[in-house]
Amino acid sequence: MPPRTGTNPRIGAAAGVPYVALPPAGGAASAPLVVVWHMMDAPRSAEAMAAALPLAGLDAWRVFLDLPLHGARTPDDIETVMGDAVTDPLLKLYRPLIRDAAREFPAVLAALRERLDASDGPVGLVGGSAGGAVALTVLAEAEVPVAAAVLVNPVITARGLIAVGERAYGGRYEWTPAAEEAADQIDYVARAPEIAGLAVASRLLLISGEHDHAEFRDDAVRLRDALGAALVEVPGMAHPLAEEPGVSAAPQTPHARTVDAAAADWLGRHLTDGRP
Repeated sequence: MPPRTGTNPRIGAAAGVPYVALPPAGGAASAPLVVVWHMMDAPRSAEAMAAALPLAGLDAWRVFLDLPLHGARTPDDIETVMGDAVTDPLLKLYRPLIRDAAREFPAVLAALRERLDASDGPVGLVGGSAGGAVALTVLAEAEVPVAAAVLVNPVITARGLIAVGERAYGGRYEWTPAAEEAADQIDYVARAPEIAGLAVASRLLLISGEHDHAEFRDDAVRLRDALGAALVEVPGMAHPLAEEPGVSAAPQTPHARTVDAAAADWLGRHLTDGRP
């Protein structure tokens, strides 16, 4: 009989990145691996994301990573860091966060495989909001075999993200040449050809809340059309997947439960498609 993993979450760090790992629902140790990046809105930590979107019933290792500056990676001077980021949110916050989380992923994945004894086949990716941009960056740049992916209310273009911020906080963002360059990097409608050639393009599910930011919903439609991906709209759902403050585990909301069921079903059907 193959070894069993137990059911308790495992908390640790892989290549310096804190994680919460939920064992496979079926209990087998050598199961596929799904990596999840949380939102910058609620849920805004690995712990909170694991409670909001546990991918219940999925027979895979479900590993939730803390994004830079979030969860267990929150620096003591976070208020100073965020205060400075307000002066240029794209160049001082969004781009480095997305870039760094994607760049650290290959080393994190290697450490997770060793630590969890997960299978070495293609992985599944899940990302919410900014975590969705991380997942898209991994797809386009990391050269890691991916079997399937689910993006929930994802950030798909930096220009859409900045437009949301302008409306929410007032003011106008100054589009310098450096900012334009960064926005071109975080534009996965324009960069869709970099993903379209991958097998995962046909196993990409976009989940969009009916009341998510208009820019995000529009970008999801455009990415669906560019890649031939699947797109599901959740009636009544706004952008967050959890109640504020969203930093610790909290009861799952009805909308998050709907998203969780759709994501787990999608991954359950497609995770093995990418195996050699």
